[in-house]
Amino acid sequence: MSHPVPGSSSAPARRGLLRGSLAASAALALGGSGLAAPAFALSGRPRAAWGVQTGDVTASSGLVWVRSDRPARMVVETSATESFRRTRRHRGPLLGAGTDFTGTTALRGLPAGEQIHYRVVLADPDDPRRTGEPVTGTFRTAPDRRRDGVRFLWSGDIAGQGWGINPDIGGFRAYEEMRRLDPDFFLCSGDAIYADGVIEPSVTLPDGRIWRNVTTPEKSKVAETLDEYRGNFRYNLLDRNVRAFNAQVPSIVQWDDHEVRNNWYPGQILDDPRYAEKDVDVLAARAARAFGEYAPVSTLHAPGGRGRVHRVVRYGPLLDVFVLDMRSYRNANSPNRQADDTTGILGAEQLAWLKRELAASTAVWKVLAADMPIGLVIPDGAANFEAIAQGDPGAPLGRELQIAELLRFVKHRRITGTLWLTADVHYTSAQHYAPERAAFKDFAPFWEFVSGPLAAGGFPANALDGTFGPERVFVRAPERANLSPMESPQYFGEVDIDGHSGDLTVRLRAEGGKVLFSKVLRPGRVGQ
Repeated sequence: MSHPVPGSSSAPARRGLLRGSLAASAALALGGSGLAAPAFALSGRPRAAWGVQTGDVTASSGLVWVRSDRPARMVVETSATESFRRTRRHRGPLLGAGTDFTGTTALRGLPAGEQIHYRVVLADPDDPRRTGEPVTGTFRTAPDRRRDGVRFLWSGDIAGQGWGINPDIGGFRAYEEMRRLDPDFFLCSGDAIYADGVIEPSVTLPDGRIWRNVTTPEKSKVAETLDEYRGNFRYNLLDRNVRAFNAQVPSIVQWDDHEVRNNWYPGQILDDPRYAEKDVDVLAARAARAFGEYAPVSTLHAPGGRGRVHRVVRYGPLLDVFVLDMRSYRNANSPNRQADDTTGILGAEQLAWLKRELAASTAVWKVLAADMPIGLVIPDGAANFEAIAQGDPGAPLGRELQIAELLRFVKHRRITGTLWLTADVHYTSAQHYAPERAAFKDFAPFWEFVSGPLAAGGFPANALDGTFGPERVFVRAPERANLSPMESPQYFGEVDIDGHSGDLTVRLRAEGGKVLFSKVLRPGRVGQ
């Protein structure tokens, strides 16, 4: 998205009291604000001061991530209890400068639907007896029984438009609010960093108040080098709310444009004086490497894998999450009105993959985790467009052709239980798409829900494109561009799937605990 840069529901009973105690112990394990060494740390031993996180958790597996402050061997111990009376040991990789001292360890053979306690131990590679203080975390594996239900949150857009970690307001405080909701997992819908967004020490708001930022050298300019991209990911981990959240809630992470730079596409050559490196493909390769080092993404860490972001995370019989990559395979941003477009926003190969996986899915609900919305018009300059829609309400053109093909496929194969979740536009809304309102009619009705930002500037609502017949059922957005988190609440969404009825409830939430909008969807339908 083009942005200027500035000068209640309670947790299901099945989680019980156990996770409440875990939340407290995880927070204590991470210490207080900042990254000061705990008093009990021993000099010269590896430290995991950036916390821990887990990702792509299924009924039997998950990834654990850590960063060391020096070369170390990563070891993960798992247990059914937080006392760690009985443990299972998982030997991880050697962490070194080649991965910015980050690493992930795959946990396999886990029991389904159970609370897993883990601790990460970093050992001196030359003397395994010299270990740092363990860092603990927890997560719950996906259920293998439908009746257990699933509940998760989603949002995106973190540290954008110059609004970084502000200690005066408690940092990225929406993370703490999400942690207290105790979801099964968090879907990060992209723009997890703003590599093209400079963080200044302070910004004066229109009403005269001063916004103060934590700053780092890597956030003082746009990211171009590998180390600068790495520094953008480390920046978010300076926030204690983020570290406490990561230690308790596993994530499913995707990327969008700001992990590289605003509105990028493959093959782009920049005309931007801030960049000495003009070849976006070079920048994207560096950004992708840093993303893989700092995000626990199963397809980026699988042996022999191709390093792709798009994947399916199967979360028990109720839910499959189809994580899309609308950035790496797209064609160039353009007026987007071509009559023939096989590349589109997904690329032909990813579209074929998505069709196969949707057709094969037996999950009750199939969430299409998109890093960009379908029917919202997002310009890129005066003549080009950044997403799918281009403002022409007629028959599909440009990238709309690929989405039309996908929607037609879902209808004709009678694939039930699909819904779209996204972020990107820095406000929250619910759109219902229906053929009776559309120029293109060969599809079943569906819902698209938007939520964000999580820690960035708020923006007015985008116009709708009528090609697929969207109706804006709900929207909450600022009236002017780039409102700071001190002026506009941050937003995240909640999805709650009932294990008995199979009903799926979407809640659009505002920071502060308020549910702005709620919608219940029924299972077993093609369209809603």
